[in-house]
Amino acid sequence: MTHSQTKVHRMFELVEPIATVTFSEMPNEAFLAIGMRNYWDGYFAGRAAPLGLAPAEVVHAVFYNFADGEVARHIPWVWGKTTPQEAIAVRERGSAAALRQRIGQLADSPDLVRVADLATRAAVSAPTEGRALYAGLRALDVPTEPVARLWHAATLLREHRGDGHNAALLAHGIGGTEAHVLLALSLGMRAEEFGRIHHLPKAQLTAVIERLRGRGLVSAAGGFTDAGRETKERIETLTDELAAPAYDVLTAEELDELVAGLEPIAAAVKAVDD
Repeated sequence: MTHSQTKVHRMFELVEPIATVTFSEMPNEAFLAIGMRNYWDGYFAGRAAPLGLAPAEVVHAVFYNFADGEVARHIPWVWGKTTPQEAIAVRERGSAAALRQRIGQLADSPDLVRVADLATRAAVSAPTEGRALYAGLRALDVPTEPVARLWHAATLLREHRGDGHNAALLAHGIGGTEAHVLLALSLGMRAEEFGRIHHLPKAQLTAVIERLRGRGLVSAAGGFTDAGRETKERIETLTDELAAPAYDVLTAEELDELVAGLEPIAAAVKAVDD
C-alpha cells in the first residue's frame, strides 16, 4: 500500500530518536569496557559490525559522509579488540538498556509490544537492493525482548532511509562532507560551527565550501542560495520517496496506529536528551 510522503516523513521523525540512543553514553560505556579507546571506536565497531570485517575503504563508502581518513583511524583497529559478532551484541544490549532508561514505565506497557511488532513488520519488509548497511542489519536475528526489538526495528528503518539518502545525495552530485555543509546551513548554522565537520582542517573545509559555492549552492556570505535551498529540499523529498517502500506492508490503519504508538516513546526519549 502506498502511504503519503507526509506520513513517511513523520515516521522518520519518530524513528530517529529511538534508533540514535545507540550513540548515547550507556552504549559508549559498554564499548569502552571491551577495550575501545574512545567514543568513535565504539561508533564504528557497532555501526559497521553488520558489514563484517569490511576494510575501511568499504565502510567509508557505505557510511558516505565521513571525511577522508576518518574511518581508517578506527577500522580495522577495532577488530583487534573485538569481533563483529561481539560488537553487535554489545551494541544491542547497551542500546536497549539506554532506551529502557529513557522511556521509563512505557518500556513495560503492553502497547510497546504492539508498537515493536508493527515497526518490525515494516523494518524487515523493505527491499535491500542497493542498500548495503540495511541489508547487513536485515541478516541479523531480530531480538525477542520488546524494547530491544523496537530499537532494532527503528535502527533498520533508519539505516534503510539512510542508504536511500546516500543515493539521493549521489544523484544530486553531493559528496559526504558537502552533505554536512548543507545540513548545517539547513539548521541555521555556519559550516564551521557544525559538530561533524568543525574539526576538519580549515583549508579542507574551505575547499568543500568553495566547491558548493562554485555550483551556486552556497552564497559568498556562506549561506544557502535559492538554488542550494531547492537542492536540499529535492534531496529530502527523494529520500522520503525512497524510504516509503518500508511501510507498504502496513495498512493505513496500521501505520496510523504505529505513528500514534511511537509518539509518546519518541517524546520520552527526546525529553531526556534535550
